[in-house]
Amino acid sequence: MVLKYLIEKEVRLIFRNGFLPKLIVMLPIMIMCVMPWVVSMDVKNISVEIVDHDRSTTSQHLIGKVLASEYFVFKGVRGTYEEALKDIEDMKTDMVVEIPANFERDRMRGENPMILIAANTVNATKGNLGAAYFTNIVNEQVAPEMSELMSKVSTLYLYNRDLNYKLFMIPALMAMVMMMICGFLPALNIVGEKESGTIESVNVTPVSKWSFIISKLIPYWVIGLIEITICFILAWAVYGITSAGGFWLVYLIALITILMFSGIGLVISNYNDTMQQAILVMAFVIMCLMMLSGFFTPVRSMPHWAYLTTYVNPMHYFIDAIRSVFIRGSGFGAIAHQLAFLAASAVLVNVWAVLSYSKRSKN
Repeated sequence: MVLKYLIEKEVRLIFRNGFLPKLIVMLPIMIMCVMPWVVSMDVKNISVEIVDHDRSTTSQHLIGKVLASEYFVFKGVRGTYEEALKDIEDMKTDMVVEIPANFERDRMRGENPMILIAANTVNATKGNLGAAYFTNIVNEQVAPEMSELMSKVSTLYLYNRDLNYKLFMIPALMAMVMMMICGFLPALNIVGEKESGTIESVNVTPVSKWSFIISKLIPYWVIGLIEITICFILAWAVYGITSAGGFWLVYLIALITILMFSGIGLVISNYNDTMQQAILVMAFVIMCLMMLSGFFTPVRSMPHWAYLTTYVNPMHYFIDAIRSVFIRGSGFGAIAHQLAFLAASAVLVNVWAVLSYSKRSKN
């Protein structure tokens, strides 16, 4: 009965603040509708200038291929390589292609004339992929024998046949939404009560620490489920993406993870007395967990010391599990070890939250 009234108090605190209900609804909408478009590893709109010393049919075909490609923005033909290189230095173009004189004639004689590709690799990914894209165009245009050889190779794309980067990002964005809502709000909840002094009225009651912490967790558990439901609806309505696996399994992963993130927020709130402290500490924790989780890039691309941290990073286990279910359609057995780690982490963190909470005022 006491727990019921404590939960009712928490719900009233949430809705008393007119901004929080709006934040709970707007945050997943903003992240799910904006982030998949701006946080993408698909490299397009690479600006290219061509220095054509050959002026042959072959070089004109190459220019036509660039004009027709969705990956390139053709910036024109320059007279000299030095002139085009100056445009790279001035950040007016990303890549310069120099076609040598007598390129078509030498190729017809069976020689191997070389095309120079100068790429701006300040952004290494953009420069590297841009050079690779143009190399493929050259191979298709001037090396038909290579194209014939490659046609014998069959490539099968598993799970994500359209190579849609949004399908890779959306499950991770669900993790971001739940971490921010179910981590930040509990962290600021207790600290807010400390600053306002209302927590003292709870501390003088016979309410146990377990009841107090559980009453803080349950409302955010419900909020977390609402958040992931909104994310599912947006993924389907905006991008036409649905889970390949069972929704019940995604919700099970979410339930366990919400408890863990909420526990982290409560632990942080127990050790901080002001909003500013709690916000800074929570932001630091979220940044570390997110950047070392494989959110943006594969974890095996990290340095070895950073890769080792993924073994104790709950965010990594959550993203790995939800991507396996959402994209690959994995069953319970395939993600059992991720669920076990998340459950153990949730228990550990919430026990820590109870033990670290003190009903005695520091003053």
